[in-house]
Amino acid sequence: MSLYDIQVKSNRGDTSDLSDYEGKVMLIVNTASKCGFAPQFKGLQKLHENYGDKGLAVIGFPSNQFAHQEPLEGDKLAEHCQINHGVTFPLYAKIDVKGNGIHPLYKHLTKAAPGILGLKSIKWNFTKFLVDRKGKVIKRFAPTVTPDKIESYIQKLLQQN
Repeated sequence: MSLYDIQVKSNRGDTSDLSDYEGKVMLIVNTASKCGFAPQFKGLQKLHENYGDKGLAVIGFPSNQFAHQEPLEGDKLAEHCQINHGVTFPLYAKIDVKGNGIHPLYKHLTKAAPGILGLKSIKWNFTKFLVDRKGKVIKRFAPTVTPDKIESYIQKLLQQN
């Protein structure tokens, strides 16, 4: 199965696949609005603003699996992130990014780009996956890696056809 075939739900519950992002560089992030890393929303938004028209898609997938740091759902979540962090990039419906109920997207991402020591499991909120224009997972970034540290990788991928 291609990354673009994976079904996802919008924050309003509509189901689609990721084919809308075919041909774009994607930065896929598991987010949580109450996490200590939530200030990274501003850096992710900056990447979205600076490179969105050049072919970058920043995509957030909220998860409540780490210390219950994402209590919000749907429009309330999107509104909170917009008001507090200026987020305008897509935030999808909450998903599981690890464990028995892991969403097929994260099953795909973690298999393609395991973490440190080859471990596949997501360890915390704001783990980031960089995907090239052909849907290949290029790199995984730890939650502590801020969006500005990823910018050079994004620039390089955007220059490739």
